[in-house]
Amino acid sequence: MKDISGTITYKGKDLNLVFNLNVLEEIQEEYETFAKWCDLVGGDNRIEPDAKAVIFGFRAMVNEGIDIANDDLPDEEKQKPMTLKQVGRMLTEIGMDTAITQMNSVVSGSTKGGEDSKNE
Repeated sequence: MKDISGTITYKGKDLNLVFNLNVLEEIQEEYETFAKWCDLVGGDNRIEPDAKAVIFGFRAMVNEGIDIANDDLPDEEKQKPMTLKQVGRMLTEIGMDTAITQMNSVVSGSTKGGEDSKNE
């Protein structure tokens, strides 16, 4: 798994989306397997994405980006993780298609073989 991140802008603020082992573990814990989550988010036979699965995965990726950024900040500057409701409102504003496209880009980049790199 490569270290890949993407950026999405919401209300004038850039948020990093990160897909790494922490996010994978969180998805597996909730959906049993990564493949089941992927099918819900946008499998080939799906008429529409499962909103809960999209919100869950997007929140996991955004919060991992927040956690990584917080590692280098003093306590008073640390950003709080986003809730499912906050992410749902954000995705309503930016659009499900945009969110899914960005998530797919980060996930596919992260799971391809090769050297570690960042995609911002």
